[in-house]
Amino acid sequence: MVRWAVMGAVIALVSLLLALAVGCGGGLGPLGLGGDEGMNTMAVVGNMVAFGMSELGMHCMNQDFSKLMILPPFNTLRAQVVDRTGQEPEIVRSNVTVNFSVLGNTRSADKTNFWDFEEALLGFPLAANTGLTGTRLSGPMHATGDGRFEATGIPLTPVMDKGTVNPYPLGSIVVKKAGTIQAITKTVVPVSWEISCNLCHTGAQGTDMDILQAHDRLHHTDLQNATPVACGRCHEQPPLAGVLGSGSPALPTLSRAMHRSHGPRMKLVSLPVNCYACHPGVTTKCLRDVHRQAGMTCLSCHGSMAAVASAARQPWVDEPACGSCHQRSGFEFEEPGKLFRESRGHNGIYCEACHNSPHATVPTVTKADNIQNIGLQGKAGTIDKCSLCHSQTPDEPFNHTLRD
Repeated sequence: MVRWAVMGAVIALVSLLLALAVGCGGGLGPLGLGGDEGMNTMAVVGNMVAFGMSELGMHCMNQDFSKLMILPPFNTLRAQVVDRTGQEPEIVRSNVTVNFSVLGNTRSADKTNFWDFEEALLGFPLAANTGLTGTRLSGPMHATGDGRFEATGIPLTPVMDKGTVNPYPLGSIVVKKAGTIQAITKTVVPVSWEISCNLCHTGAQGTDMDILQAHDRLHHTDLQNATPVACGRCHEQPPLAGVLGSGSPALPTLSRAMHRSHGPRMKLVSLPVNCYACHPGVTTKCLRDVHRQAGMTCLSCHGSMAAVASAARQPWVDEPACGSCHQRSGFEFEEPGKLFRESRGHNGIYCEACHNSPHATVPTVTKADNIQNIGLQGKAGTIDKCSLCHSQTPDEPFNHTLRD
């Protein structure tokens, strides 16, 4: 009891300091958590502990939307909260407020022209700095009913408010109960527009028009006179199907069309990682996690571009499975029928909570990816500090399964 009384006092003190810093113009960022981009390791673990996680290790978007849209600004941030006051920890599903902000990145409409063309691309208007699902760059995260909180469709760009380009901004997550802070954490909310079509598409009217003209020439369309064009209206993009529709059933998905058409042409590109010609990127380096450090490449998990373009492969569904390589007696590496990013283990804890997102499983070579785990347990790498969730360290061995 004394221990938790002391912890409560610490939380109260932190709440007071945060209020004073914000109220007095202390220059501590949107939630009083550090400098412009929050690149310190501060975290608060009190009656609860919070784990933040991006749905994916990298989200991509166009920089210019005047001619075409491959991907809009659309990030998804998740959090899992554990109540650590009882004899056994419990996953928190209700009776708390969970809010997020992006440190040093509070607006987007002056950094991209998306909001000049969104109605023509999507078929409906959006207020400035508002994403496809109505989410803004800060606000509440909503309980999903399966043990996590989520903010979908965050309209984030890789340009910070001070004008610097940063594909790895930090999101701050604050958990409160009855108005009192219970936990704070920070995690990467990755986004890049380093889609380097200009490596090959070099027409006199610009990269995007060159793409449309090439499509018109090869497929007898007239896209150059129908701008701006949303690629997903014809070629299905499963993550955007709810907005753009399911595309034409006579046409391949956008993933299949892109990989099938560009696969034979990759010999024209000479990059450290040829996939960086389209996926971010030589500067962004989204392939950055423990797999990269082990000498693996994109092809090690995804296979060749021809394999990705196979008609038998469903984009965003038929993805690499951890259990294809990782085998250990008594361990589950995904839930049956689920991908890593949707899977839980250890009695309901999401895999991403401890390991981070796909392509960014910790420790990574990107400093920002490691900030959360350093802040929570004092070191980078997979969360393995039992006392983060358990008030008493368990005697039984760690279980890597959804249930005991």
